[in-house]
Amino acid sequence: IDEIEALSSIYGEDWCVVDEDEKIYCIKISDYLDQPKWTLCLQVILPPGYPTAEPPIYQLNAPWLRGQEYTELANSLEEIYVQNLGESILYLWVEKIREVLVEKAQSSDPEPDIKKTSEEVDEDDGEHFLLEYEPIQEDSIKTLNYIASESQEDEELPPIHHGNPITDRRSTFQAHLAPVVTTRQVKRVLEKLYENKKIASATHNIYAYRIYCEDKQTFLQDCEDDGETAAGGRLLHLMQILNVHNVLVVVSRWYGGILLGPDRFKHINNCARNILVE
Repeated sequence: IDEIEALSSIYGEDWCVVDEDEKIYCIKISDYLDQPKWTLCLQVILPPGYPTAEPPIYQLNAPWLRGQEYTELANSLEEIYVQNLGESILYLWVEKIREVLVEKAQSSDPEPDIKKTSEEVDEDDGEHFLLEYEPIQEDSIKTLNYIASESQEDEELPPIHHGNPITDRRSTFQAHLAPVVTTRQVKRVLEKLYENKKIASATHNIYAYRIYCEDKQTFLQDCEDDGETAAGGRLLHLMQILNVHNVLVVVSRWYGGILLGPDRFKHINNCARNILVE
């Protein structure tokens, strides 16, 4: 369920639920170009034993895909499954297919000036909103990948970025992001955020972080629901699927008095995904 929710927020309108009960889904995949040349629909059925014991049952649908190309792509997907036994693999499959489509587009059309589509940004400002949305600059993105080598860096407060808010039925959601390489920095960022009265007054401040430990080649990660049951785990799952590291994401929710049901998880994931993509 967590994987399906994460994929639904990642792929938006390209993700289609064919049959919820039978767990049949269809994902429309295209190269990342303004006017996609190559598109393909991946239809999957998730059997009861997925992901621990059974692979997804899948079908690749495209009028141009046949013969050797079909076989090669199918072999690639099965290789990914074998290399990641017992793990969620749909995201890896979709991105592998996209990689093939991009290569195909580039080899058949070498024009260098084709621009990639920009991510859509939610324009809903939300009336209860105080913090200013800050577009993330390129130099800030570089800091997501740095590894602290001196202990004094543990004490530094990393830059904090605030994403675009999403408002639905008087509830407002907003994501905040900071590059972190130690748990001390996580604590510093959280303390700094809670100094803001607006954030401190949020109904929930859900967060998750992933820090890559180079020496042990493992991840140090944790999450917090802050009263929104299972929200922290879903946020962490989204970060795992997107394979982000050395970053803390906090999603604040100001409850507006109307229950949103499962939509609240969609908004939390979308907020987080948008700021991560940026």
